[in-house]
Amino acid sequence: MNEAIVISDIHLGSDVCQAKKLIEFLKRIELTEVLTKKLIINGDLFDNLDFRKLKKSHWKVLSHLRKISGILDVVWIKGNHDGPAEIISHLIGVDFLEEYELILNEKKILFLHGDKFDSFIAKRPILTKLADNFYRWIQKIDPSFYFAKLLKKGSKTLLHCSEQIQKKAKDYALKKGFNVVICSHVHLEMEDRSGKVEYYNTGCWTEDPCCYLVITLENIKIERI
Repeated sequence: MNEAIVISDIHLGSDVCQAKKLIEFLKRIELTEVLTKKLIINGDLFDNLDFRKLKKSHWKVLSHLRKISGILDVVWIKGNHDGPAEIISHLIGVDFLEEYELILNEKKILFLHGDKFDSFIAKRPILTKLADNFYRWIQKIDPSFYFAKLLKKGSKTLLHCSEQIQKKAKDYALKKGFNVVICSHVHLEMEDRSGKVEYYNTGCWTEDPCCYLVITLENIKIERI
């Protein structure tokens, strides 16, 4: 039995959301093919709150989350794209939080989206929007996601942003007395077990392969679909 499964950056309402893959994964949780005590959504469940952009498959994701919330704990952490989504959290039966804490054995784990550590968004909102639109256009025209992945790996700005969030998140968690911090936001799955605080990033569900974290009493690891 897993203690928790963590997903993030689903972006319901966007053209690049891998909703069908997520539906199949959520069905496996419903059918107890994947056993877990908790499902944690670490931000950006939605791309925005314009529900006119939600496709049929996106509504199905919400329906499955509603079903899952009836059989296990579902926690939704606020991301920068989610907006004031408290009403939606009640509709699908989940908690909507800024941060979440989990204690397993002697490990204290802190979950947060990570956008609070992203100074690039605050300083350059227009440039951020343009870069985001360009990245999504690349994802949309290339079903293999080869160029999107190449763009992420070659973007010094994105890599710097990721490193900045990693460092600030570890410092923040250390000050609050945590051993582990789990973020998302930058769509780059990673793990760093060095130093006093372990850092993990959950990746995203907007390109192939999709990533999620599995947390057990013994280990935290990245899985891909």
